[in-house]
Amino acid sequence: MSKRVFETGLLCAVLGLAPAHAQTAAQQKPLMAEDVFKNIQVLKGIPVNQFMETMGFFSAALGYNCTNCHGNDVLGNWAKYADDTPVKRTAVRMVQVVNTINKTLFGGRQAVTCYTCHRGSPTPKIVPSLLEQYSEPPPEDPNEVEISPRALMGPTADDVLNRYFQAIGGAQRLAGLTSFVGKGSYEGFDSYHGKVPVDVYAKATGERSVVAHTQNGDSVTTYDGHSAWIMGPDKPVSVLQLVPGGDLDGVKLDSSLAFPGTLKEALTQLRTGFPTTAIDDRLVDVVQGLAGGSRVKLFFDKKTGLLTRVVRYSKTIIGPVPVQIDYSDYREVAGVKMPFQWRLTWTDGQSMYALDNVQPNVAIDPAKFAKPVAPAAPVVAPVR
Repeated sequence: MSKRVFETGLLCAVLGLAPAHAQTAAQQKPLMAEDVFKNIQVLKGIPVNQFMETMGFFSAALGYNCTNCHGNDVLGNWAKYADDTPVKRTAVRMVQVVNTINKTLFGGRQAVTCYTCHRGSPTPKIVPSLLEQYSEPPPEDPNEVEISPRALMGPTADDVLNRYFQAIGGAQRLAGLTSFVGKGSYEGFDSYHGKVPVDVYAKATGERSVVAHTQNGDSVTTYDGHSAWIMGPDKPVSVLQLVPGGDLDGVKLDSSLAFPGTLKEALTQLRTGFPTTAIDDRLVDVVQGLAGGSRVKLFFDKKTGLLTRVVRYSKTIIGPVPVQIDYSDYREVAGVKMPFQWRLTWTDGQSMYALDNVQPNVAIDPAKFAKPVAPAAPVVAPVR
């Protein structure tokens, strides 16, 4: 795991993070950053989950992890995250600088972000690199391809999706899969990069729940078809309901992808017209759409027609945050091919899910998709 992600399991707060008074009562409005964290200066008025995404954005932009901004004293100690440090004070000023540039020069549009200048380095470069100028360009990042009028005429979005539906079993078999329960393993920063059990529950009516049984308690993402929640021992809020926006759009899309026959209904403004690109040296067809209000790219293997990758973009106050899911190890379940492995990559880390077995068309207790029950004594994962 790169130090550019939060390998301690405690998500950084570059501008001052420490849980304020515990939120135990039912919330009448979404929890905002200043409701949960102390010493918030320029990131007020945004939901908690978006605030945490901005921390990942800073990490990606500067190549930093928690201690680079906050110092080693914060490890395992939430309260210390609110302390001022020189790096955090610089971050506040730089956010103000970027906001001023975008407001005065680009009409408020996010044309410039932290990543524009830093590009993964703590210090922006000001001298041209002759090595970069005269070396072979780095490999193309397929995530960065965009629709181009110069792209050769290719298949339409309907063509690509219909081929995908056929590749995974066809409309009749897709309609015959109404639910499934999967069991396997999970590994990520919150399991110390060791494998722990994971359970996946899903219904074609839209509900989906993923429960990783980590060493310090269950890490849960669940969606009941209307509302979604996340819970985990390393989270600043024990149980957090997702507000409308990128995270909720992503959870809804994941639920639709579990039963792909509904994909055309789940996405709007479907488009193709991307230049030729490849993932792991395999050519892919790219389809772009909107999942709710979030832009999504879907990458389909040209040879097999199977879905290889999904990239969605969550809007934050400082810029768009990408979330990438790579699918592999397709196996047949009730006549439908589904991925038994998927890797989730985002600016806060990387997680791997691998199913060992899947039971199709089983009854699932609705409680599996309800709001998770927070543990009586939340545990903050110790640092290793």
